[in-house]
Amino acid sequence: MNPGSPAGQKRGLVFPGQGSQGIGMLADCADHPALLRVFDVVSSCCGSDLRKLALEGPAPVLGETTVTQPLMLAADIAFYEIYRASGGAPPEVLAGHSLGEYPALYAAGVLDLARLADLVKTRARLMQEAVPSGQGAMAAILGLAEGPLVALCAGITSGTVEAVNFNCPGQIVVAGTKPAVEALIEQARAAGAKRAILLPVSVPAHSSLMRDPAREFEAVLAGMDFRPPRIPVIHNADLETHSDAPGIRRALAAQLYRPVRWGDTIAAFRDRYGVVEILECGPGRVLSGLGRRCLPELRHEALENLDAMKQYA
Repeated sequence: MNPGSPAGQKRGLVFPGQGSQGIGMLADCADHPALLRVFDVVSSCCGSDLRKLALEGPAPVLGETTVTQPLMLAADIAFYEIYRASGGAPPEVLAGHSLGEYPALYAAGVLDLARLADLVKTRARLMQEAVPSGQGAMAAILGLAEGPLVALCAGITSGTVEAVNFNCPGQIVVAGTKPAVEALIEQARAAGAKRAILLPVSVPAHSSLMRDPAREFEAVLAGMDFRPPRIPVIHNADLETHSDAPGIRRALAAQLYRPVRWGDTIAAFRDRYGVVEILECGPGRVLSGLGRRCLPELRHEALENLDAMKQYA
């Protein structure tokens, strides 16, 4: 444990998803042997040099779902492997934000890296194909409560817009058809939102527009043999843990069209598992920032570089 943490305290680990990507995302870990091994496997499965993309861009390519999802999978898992190689202890419980649920399943021993990379590649393709390019969108709305924002979404009848990520008090993400999302942004601003901005995401994830790809994805999942998790994973779709393959399959398929309730996930870390420290394993500090706003009484830190990984080993 790091010197600043009480001995024996319970630790949870969370993995970021789409939105945490960016040029330079590998920080000072880019040449670490564990990262090179992970990126080699995932890049081979996906047919592109993901490490080079992470280091050099271009940024618009990094934002394409079929690139972002395998890239974040590789980055999250690589950071986890470096954390473990540095002496980091296994956590009490795991979770991931959207795509981040897949590296969480890897850390739990549910699926090996190559099969997981193939699965994420298929997931990204199905999601990208579900809505024609430029017709879907997601936006972050800051400063409006859940009830008023959901009501605004329901009032927009020309197209689809839904609240899909309940990240923390005062930060909710909406998704849907682009004109409807843009209309919601204007109405949210008029209703007093502090900020309302489009996100660099190319598909309306976790919305009802993903029901068709979810059905196709369910068929893909049916052919996969998941091992029982060694560490509990709290799933986005139902806030439950599943120890059996059918339960994991259902949760992963439902995740495509159900909201991510991140605040409730963090609360489950505390209430069910007695966690007092939550570490974000992957590029950036998005989830640790959300965690502080959800439950400021817990310790939230980001394993975003080698120094942090060694500190929390």
